[in-house]
Amino acid sequence: MTTGRSGVPVDNITALGGDVYEIDTKMAGFSGITAGYLILGDRPCLVETGTSTSAPVVRDAIASLGVGPDDLATVVVTHIHLDHAGGVGDIARHFPSAQIVVHEKGARHLAEPGRLMASARMVWGDRLDTLFGEMSPTEAERIVALGDTGTIDLGNGRTLNSHYSPGHAKHHVGLIDSATGDLYVGDAAGVYLPETGDLRPATPPPDFDLDIALGSIGLFKALQPQRLLFSHYGPVDAVQDTLERSAEELRVWVDLTRQAKSEGMDLDHAVAMVRDRTKERYSALTADEATAEQFELLSGAPSNVAGILHWLDRVSP
Repeated sequence: MTTGRSGVPVDNITALGGDVYEIDTKMAGFSGITAGYLILGDRPCLVETGTSTSAPVVRDAIASLGVGPDDLATVVVTHIHLDHAGGVGDIARHFPSAQIVVHEKGARHLAEPGRLMASARMVWGDRLDTLFGEMSPTEAERIVALGDTGTIDLGNGRTLNSHYSPGHAKHHVGLIDSATGDLYVGDAAGVYLPETGDLRPATPPPDFDLDIALGSIGLFKALQPQRLLFSHYGPVDAVQDTLERSAEELRVWVDLTRQAKSEGMDLDHAVAMVRDRTKERYSALTADEATAEQFELLSGAPSNVAGILHWLDRVSP
């Protein structure tokens, strides 16, 4: 637990060193699902907003760390999925001086989120409102669109350097801090559960591509970060081992899904088979029911298998 600038303990903030603070966004009321990160300094920067329904939680956490409405310089999201960027419009409204930074392939959806929300509602149905809420639009003139690489000024010569890393999503970037060597991996390295040490892939439709995803992990290795900061969830020091494991998990899930497809299974049967064949890999699934539910929410087998099947249909119809 971290004590805010007011001296009041704040139970959803963890100091990580290097003026970096992890903020539990309390997605859908859960703890340990989605993290945002505040980098303090001359030009404070928020990495990931969480969902729209999390925006008040994130706003209050930022305020407790001494950052006022006009002090936040930058908000940057690794990609535009609603658990990472659903709160961008709300946070932008709370912090009117902040620039909003996103990859160029996601920029228009932050300005005009209607199509993104309609797509999400098709996937999540009535659960959308509970899990994510509604993304509010961000003024187009405040959005900074990144290309394959980009630099975000954190002040005093410190920068956050952006690297295009699709595979999970075509609008995904990884971000490395020049001062700490922290690499914000978004979902490109999968999802990590600190309670159990489990790591599971995140391969949702429609953008998943195995070769591109493995290339992004290779890029992350080449950047030689000092630490990985997962949006789901938290810091990991064993950088190279964890990235190797990320690649292994992708290959396991793709191989099993490919087998299910070759045997003519429909989605439900493929999900059941892959879930059964991988369950021994994850201690979270044999832990208490709440932990298993949390892990499935983070990286659901139906979404993962559907994304892999969608890719397989493209590359080997």
